[in-house]
This record gives sequence, structure tokens and C-alpha cells, in this order.
Amino acid sequence: MNLLERLVKRCTVVKKTLVLPEGNDPRVMDAAAKIIQKGIAAKVIVLATADEAKESLAKVGVSFDGLNVEVLDYLNSPELAAKLAAVLLERRKAKGMTPEQAAAGVKNRLNFGNLMLNTAMVDGMVSGSIASTPDMLRAAFTCLGTAKGIKIASSFFIMDLPKPAPNGEDVLFYADCGVNPNPTAEELVDIAICTIKSHKAIMGGEQKVAFLSFSTKGSAKHEIVDKMIKAAELTQARVAELGLAGVEVDGELQGDAALVPKVGASKAPGSKVAGKANILIFPDLNAGNICYKITERLGGALAYGPVLQGTAKPVNDLSRGCTADDIVGVAAITVCQAIG
Repeated sequence: MNLLERLVKRCTVVKKTLVLPEGNDPRVMDAAAKIIQKGIAAKVIVLATADEAKESLAKVGVSFDGLNVEVLDYLNSPELAAKLAAVLLERRKAKGMTPEQAAAGVKNRLNFGNLMLNTAMVDGMVSGSIASTPDMLRAAFTCLGTAKGIKIASSFFIMDLPKPAPNGEDVLFYADCGVNPNPTAEELVDIAICTIKSHKAIMGGEQKVAFLSFSTKGSAKHEIVDKMIKAAELTQARVAELGLAGVEVDGELQGDAALVPKVGASKAPGSKVAGKANILIFPDLNAGNICYKITERLGGALAYGPVLQGTAKPVNDLSRGCTADDIVGVAAITVCQAIG
């Protein structure tokens, strides 16, 4: 059973509702039907005008007959729009938003979907097949904000390896590979905590978190190394404060010390993470992005992501070159995140 099949199986035991705001994209309509057919969600709400829905469905030859898919015309739902505008105004009035601006804001389909998520009308949102990542993030921050205790949003990649790593892990989580260019030690703590929670929600089991560097346990001296040591120590304290069970954190560790048992035992004897890591925290976006692409392109791994995390509710971005099946995969990840 591959990773996606495992995720879909996990989704089918819960009854979650997803919103897909970009009903003007035929791929989204195709994906909405498949999400219900596979049992990933109990209900899908697609935001589209009547004309958009008709055109998109016709282009892919899809019908929602017999499927629990609702097409919601977000531009012609005055009562719901007024309710969501009031929520938006409450969130942004301290920053000078007026009632008129809030009313205009809910005419944006990304804002509308995020506000549905904010008000618990849905459990998760997937979009970005048309919208850009900056637009996605802006709408999420405006309408949702970050999760309690988290100051920054971040991302992770799920790396589904073609064969197990030397430590026996066949799935690794890489963070942050898509959002924060040069996080501070304190920001790395937020990234690590969010990734731990994401791993728990999606994979279950134990989390072995390695803060990576070009040094292992003081083998080299540099401010970048110091940052990772500090981030690991702060994360250990936060894990204890939050009472997160089944979590071990260590750093700084080199990649081989994190993933290869013999190397880990040699370079970091006594470490509960060295040679056992399943979550890798990178010092910056350069390292994370380069490493995930090398793992994917040279190592033959399937890379799912970037998956957003740290927002108050699960909302995920898509590549604008995505297929309907890609959207289905991200939907499965989003439902798993919503399980919590």
C-alpha cells in the first residue's frame, strides 16, 4: 500500500467537509467528484457561479449527480456573504478595515473559502490551481491567522521514498522547504512544532526530529551551527511544555548522522534521534528546497507538498500545473491534518 492509499484509508474513517474555491477550473470539478468517490471527504463544497460550474463540468464531462458535492455561488449568496463579511470585519477592523471593504473582501473566492473555514462550515480548504501562492497565503493570514502559540506559517514536504532509508523509514518529513527563506532559531521552533503535529496527524506513531547542519555535536563552529543548536534546545523545551508524547528532538546533526544508524551511533552516541530521524528540520529555505528536489529527482522519491502548516485551520496550496489527481492527493493530506 503506497502512501496515498494509506492516507485515503485514514480519511475514510472520518466525516470531514472540504471547500474547493476554484470551481472555475475544470480540474477542480473533476477532483471534487473523485474526492467523494474515494471517500476522502463526506462532502465537498465548490465555489462557482452557475456559469462557471456549467462550463467547468462540461469541459471534463463530470456530473455531480448522486455525489455529495455542493456548488455554492459565492457571488449570489447574500445572507452567507453578510455573515462572513461580519467575521472578516471583526478580524480586521483594528487594522482599519471598513464594513464596505469587508463586503468587498468576501467577493474574493479565496477569502470566502477561508472564512467558511474560520467559521467551521468546513474542515479544510484546498486551492491554488489558479491562484498564486502569495495570494493563497495573504487570504489565509487575513481570514484565519496562525494557530494558537504559533507566530509564523511554514510548510513541509512528505517524501515518499522508493525504498526505506538506512534507518528503516520509508516516509520522511522535510521542513521548511517552501515558505521561510532564513528563519531564526525561534522561528525554527515554530516550524518544528508544526511539523511534529503534522506528522502525528498524518502518519501517527513517534516523531524523531533532527535539526540539520554541516556539523554534528560541535564538530564545527559557525553561527549557523549555533542557530541549529539553539533551535533544538528551544524545541525540546517547547515539546516538554506542550506535553507532546512520543517526540524526541536533537541537533545539531549532519544528514548522515540523522539517518544512518551506524553513523549516528559513532558521531552522536547516546542520542535518541541520531540514526533514527523521520523529521528533518533545515537551517534555511536554500538547504530545504535543494534537498527535497535532490531526494525527488535523484533519489526517486515522490514529493507531496509544499503542505502549509501553522495556520489556524488546514488550508493547502496547489501547483498551478497540478492535475485533478494531484488535487485529490492534497485533499487527502488536508483531511488528515483536520483530524488533528
